[in-house]
Amino acid sequence: MFSAPAGSRMIEFRSGNIRAVNPERAVLEALELAYGTDRPDCAVLLILGVVGHNLESLSRVAARQCPEARILAASCAGVVGRDGPGESMHDIAVMGISGEGFGVAHVDGLLGPTSFSKGVELAQELQQAAPHPVRMVYLLASGIDIANDRLIAGIESVLGPEVVIFGGTSSDQMQGVSSQQAVDGELFQHAALAVGFWDPDLHVVTQASHGFVAVGNPLRVTKAEGNRILELDGQPAWQAYLQRLGLPADATEADTIPIGALAELLPENLARDYGNPHILRVVTHHTPEGGLLYATDCAAGTDLWITVRDEERIFNDVDRMLAAMATAAPDGHLLAVFHADCLARGRRLFQRVIKEELIHRLQMPFLQQGQVPPWFGMYGFGEYARLGQANSYHNYTTALAALYQPAPA
Repeated sequence: MFSAPAGSRMIEFRSGNIRAVNPERAVLEALELAYGTDRPDCAVLLILGVVGHNLESLSRVAARQCPEARILAASCAGVVGRDGPGESMHDIAVMGISGEGFGVAHVDGLLGPTSFSKGVELAQELQQAAPHPVRMVYLLASGIDIANDRLIAGIESVLGPEVVIFGGTSSDQMQGVSSQQAVDGELFQHAALAVGFWDPDLHVVTQASHGFVAVGNPLRVTKAEGNRILELDGQPAWQAYLQRLGLPADATEADTIPIGALAELLPENLARDYGNPHILRVVTHHTPEGGLLYATDCAAGTDLWITVRDEERIFNDVDRMLAAMATAAPDGHLLAVFHADCLARGRRLFQRVIKEELIHRLQMPFLQQGQVPPWFGMYGFGEYARLGQANSYHNYTTALAALYQPAPA
């Protein structure tokens, strides 16, 4: 566990994103964009690296530049920063956090069956050194074989349901093979990394939206164990899923993820809050026996709909989300925006012009004196944001968390 040392400095965020093949150049240029000519001064440095980069190499360079900082890194399919989106194999984004009122923790061995216990362990480590209750958590977790609802429940069992969880899950390039995380240069594949904030003056507003539409008759889960769906409509789940998508038996996750969002029906009150009657789920992997590794626990009897994207609705839902965030925003100074976007909402969903228009639309309401605030975004396998005043896990969404401090009296 690490906690920022006691002192008088207010919490501060600095961000930068860049495209560079060489890891040293990538980190140096991203830090220069974040800090200018000043020496990077941060207690925690977060790094998102597209899978063409080696997280260990990025972390080593970062440690030389920020020797006092803890270095937390995760793989992704693209980044979004103050300079817009980047989805080449060699884009990176950094976010430096300095001041006081926060700490970091991590756990390894995070899998579907261990998700609750690892959530408990992570939260206990966050709270252990915190002088005050942890009020919000930025969470970067493994993106494959994880029951995210159980992870959230584990964290809440320690920190309480009032804690606000935001962030996303790491990814590869939509292959569903391996997502990676790194802590101070040590590499993991099934870890969760967290920054816990206990500063009582810090406030966060989160929202998520997807804009997809459920179609046809649902598939019914007829056999499941935790986050493993074994049968759909009485057939091996992977087989039934491919058939419903119209894909051949040798299709892979690279074929299914862009078009295979599964929808669960929401209760009416949550559907109103979400602006959509369904919440989406991604299938990131399948077992040799034909089971689906689902993103949350899923009980037998659950109905799952295939969905299609509705481009107009995607943009309308983003506008609804931004309006809701503006209404909920407290009076005060915007410190930073954390952004998690589904990897299928990047270049695989939109042509470049439309994608950049969507990011511009997201960032415009947060401009300060014409400038984008510190912004740390990823294209990953999933997103954490509140829904109906409760922590939730989302897929195929854009999820934003805006952090504020009150204005001086």
